[in-house]
This record gives sequence, structure tokens and C-alpha cells, in this order.
Amino acid sequence: MKKLINDPKSVVQEAVQGFGLAHAGLVTVSEDPIYVTRKDAPVGGKVGLVSGGGSGHEPLHAGYVGRGMLDAAVPGAVFTSPTPDQILPATLAVNSGAGVVHIVKNYTGDVLNFETAAEPGRGGGRERPYRTGQRRRCGGGLALYGRPPRGRRHSACGEDRRCCCRAR
Repeated sequence: MKKLINDPKSVVQEAVQGFGLAHAGLVTVSEDPIYVTRKDAPVGGKVGLVSGGGSGHEPLHAGYVGRGMLDAAVPGAVFTSPTPDQILPATLAVNSGAGVVHIVKNYTGDVLNFETAAEPGRGGGRERPYRTGQRRRCGGGLALYGRPPRGRRHSACGEDRRCCCRAR
């Protein structure tokens, strides 16, 4: 057995709540909308790093939140991208005024929803609550048959060194 699920409808909520309780000294969990930030966010003078994605295997991105890593993670529902209504508050929560970078996997739903959430930061005829324009899109979301050619291995964002970022 890999895991226990109390109710499939609340599996993401419960997983993120449990993660927050287990790491209460490191992260803060927002429950409505659901996202995870580092405990000391926003960090003055630091560019905020935000990523997220569907919770198909686990709410994976929350494990990358912390010093030297992500400032916020936004878990979507099972096999569903996080919504702009989740991404925008997470972005604002880690904005220190130095800007925010969205690290987005190359999955259509993630790309569309992160770009929609970034619109207020670009102006878009509204007040600019944060600076953006920086985006790092990571390769992924491929279904491969057989073994991929050498140098073309598939990995999730964060497992691929090209997608790693260093932060303070």
C-alpha cells in the first residue's frame, strides 16, 4: 500500500494540510485558495519563485518550498492545473517588491493559468500589484514509448537540473 485516502474529493486538501502540520516551522499553508509559502515570505529584496501543477501523484511542489528553493507552491486538483485564482494570491504573498518569477512546466493548462495569473503584474490596464515578465518554462508532460534516446530523458520539473534555481 502506498498511501491512505480518506475521501478522494479532499485528498489534495488533506495532503497539503498534513504537509503544513509536519513542517510548521518551515511553511505556511493557505487553505482558501490552497497554496503553500515559506514561513518567512516575503523575503525583502528577493525575487519570489512560484511554481505549481496538478496533484496527480502527490502535491509535489510543496516539498520544494523553503530557503534556497521555491517561495510558494500552488497545487492543483488531481491531474488538474492550479487555477489563476490560486496562483495570483500565492504570487502576491511572496512578492517583496523585487519581482516574482513563475516556474511553469510545459503543460498547456499550467502555461495558460500561470500566464492568466501573471497578467495583473504586467499592467493589463489595471494596477500592477507585482513585477513580472520573467518565466521559466520547463520541458515535460511527454508520454514516451520505450527508452528515450540518450540525453533526451524525461523528468518532472525540479528533477531536471535545467529547471533548478538558486535563491537565498
